[in-house]
Amino acid sequence: MDFEELKGMCASCRKCPLGQSKKNSVFERGSRSAKLMFVGEAPGGQEDETGIPFVGAAGQLLDKYLQAAGIDREEVYICNILKCRPPQNRDPLPEEQDACMDYLRAQVRLVKPKIIVCLGRISAMRLIDPAFRITRDHGVFHKKGHFLITAVYHPSALLRDPSKKEDMLRDMLKIAEEYRKIKEQAT
Repeated sequence: MDFEELKGMCASCRKCPLGQSKKNSVFERGSRSAKLMFVGEAPGGQEDETGIPFVGAAGQLLDKYLQAAGIDREEVYICNILKCRPPQNRDPLPEEQDACMDYLRAQVRLVKPKIIVCLGRISAMRLIDPAFRITRDHGVFHKKGHFLITAVYHPSALLRDPSKKEDMLRDMLKIAEEYRKIKEQAT
């Protein structure tokens, strides 16, 4: 399976009720050969309109953190667990996450990142540990299979609670350092 086939499967998916209500499936943004992958939880309203993840206010804030950490936005891959927007931006239900996990796994297989960064608690609870607590565990790296995986605050949480912005910057700088090491190993 290639990216376009997978993207088409997501666009026509009806595994859960969200497939009926979406305007667009929200598949990916960024480099398909990225060594650094960011995984959010679900698209919001602007993402549903455009079909592109992290284009709203949270995405603009994420872009600022990437820039502050010296990470080239064009070198990373960004997606969500869910490919369709939940109503009123509510948290994704476990059964909705289950319906989309094979798509996310396929994206990871195709991209082959070295580092996966979970954006927020829901992504971290799904990809790192169901007992994950973002306020306690953010910025800690875990080795899972072939990946280094960590989690940071979701940018939308920072918009609601700016007191976490310093933690986010520290975490992004640590991610940038790990990413730099991986890039050096590749050369």
